[in-house]
Amino acid sequence: MILAVVLISYLLGGIPVGFLLAKQVRGIDIREHGSRNIGATNVGRVIGWKFGIIALFLDALKGAIPVILASYIESPYPLTTTEILLGSVAILGHTFTPFLHFKGGKGVATALGVYMTLVPIVTVCAVVIFFIVYKISGFVSLGSILATLSMPIWYFGTTKFIPDSEYQPIIFFVLVATFFLISYSHRENIKRLVLGKELRAT
Repeated sequence: MILAVVLISYLLGGIPVGFLLAKQVRGIDIREHGSRNIGATNVGRVIGWKFGIIALFLDALKGAIPVILASYIESPYPLTTTEILLGSVAILGHTFTPFLHFKGGKGVATALGVYMTLVPIVTVCAVVIFFIVYKISGFVSLGSILATLSMPIWYFGTTKFIPDSEYQPIIFFVLVATFFLISYSHRENIKRLVLGKELRAT
């Protein structure tokens, strides 16, 4: 059962929403336009922000569904571990989609869906960081990286200082791992940021 659900979570995460939207709406391959990424930011930049928001929502939903499903399956692992396992697999599916030769999006939107379901307070705090950085810099990539970096910090702080909050090392570990994955998927953006060639959202 758990192996089947892991596979389903990976394939669900791997659905290339941005690619399919661009094909359906404009008849184009989104990988040949803008930043050449299939994520929501490039979808919004190339075919319109209405569709970018749709892509963001659907990509986040790909992360939320496996976490929710964890409560309804028989698993040999504790619930939190199962939620993290399925959510992480969905993020990997989005980043390394089997439907596009394992070259997918940056993983931010799918991670948003996973962690909004798993640790909503921490995720809301990280979203605030994203908007602050984005408002100041104009760079979605920088906002995404710093927001993801802030999540293990927020998690540690909220569980230590909010009453009745339980600190779970596995959640802290996976938040740190997610930061490194998101940073890796943004490696070209980081290079462009350093060189002053990164695209601002328009």
